[in-house]
Amino acid sequence: MSLTRTRRLRQALAGERAVMAPGVVDAMYARLVAEAGFEAMYMTGAGTSATRLGYPDVGLLTMTEMVDNATRIADASDIPLIADADNGFGGPLNVRRAIQLYERGGVAAVHLEDQVLPKRCGHLAGKQLISAEDMVAKVKAAVDARVDPDFVVIARTDALALHGRNAAFDRAEMYREAGADVIFVESPLPDDLPHIAPRFPGIPLLYNMATSGKTPFLTRSDIEALGFKLIIYPNWLLLSACEAARNTLAVLKREETIASIAPHVMSFKQFFDTARMAEIQELEARYGTPEGSRTDY
Repeated sequence: MSLTRTRRLRQALAGERAVMAPGVVDAMYARLVAEAGFEAMYMTGAGTSATRLGYPDVGLLTMTEMVDNATRIADASDIPLIADADNGFGGPLNVRRAIQLYERGGVAAVHLEDQVLPKRCGHLAGKQLISAEDMVAKVKAAVDARVDPDFVVIARTDALALHGRNAAFDRAEMYREAGADVIFVESPLPDDLPHIAPRFPGIPLLYNMATSGKTPFLTRSDIEALGFKLIIYPNWLLLSACEAARNTLAVLKREETIASIAPHVMSFKQFFDTARMAEIQELEARYGTPEGSRTDY
């Protein structure tokens, strides 16, 4: 019997190596992460906002939009998906519904943050927090709402940038006591990093390799040595794709032909192979689609 995605994520978090979870924004990125052999992936809220709305991560996406995106990503790959659930989209009852929808959508884990509504990206200025007690209620609601006991609830605090290390650690401890499975202290600076793991023994910690550069770009081994067990890389794939797209557009505008670009991008066949052309062909054969009507290159 194969293990569920939630169980595989739990086992990975209990292993010796830190789990690396590249950030994805849609189903095609999920296919690429699976193709590359990673054991987990992460749905970035900032990337989802950018790709679905063309706006920064300032709390404009609704619960249903975020869950819809996560469900499509989870459906595209068997790799455990960790998803951004913002601040739970409201109070404890909203959190309860959000957890139920994410879990039904095939997500293996979510993280919830202690920001007010509307929220914003954790690496932007101007954040505001709810009370620690209100966040404790949300964590309890999240833990209580899950059906699968292996579904992972990650509690994030944004207090470090606003109120300092002690305040952030006090909040995180309250969230652990409320039942969080993983602790996520957002936006630590280099001086903060050595202090996090000693303060939270016995619980997995999340390292956010955000693109802002506020938290240093360390290696997996360096992050493991600091005591972290889960590393998310939110928007690196999207940023890579955006830069490549800009370069392609510049060449096309300048040369007015695609000829010089073609040798440097994924081929037509590679593109459809990544999108699981073989699976479509197998299904068409299974269900008796006439040979002349079957999908092929």
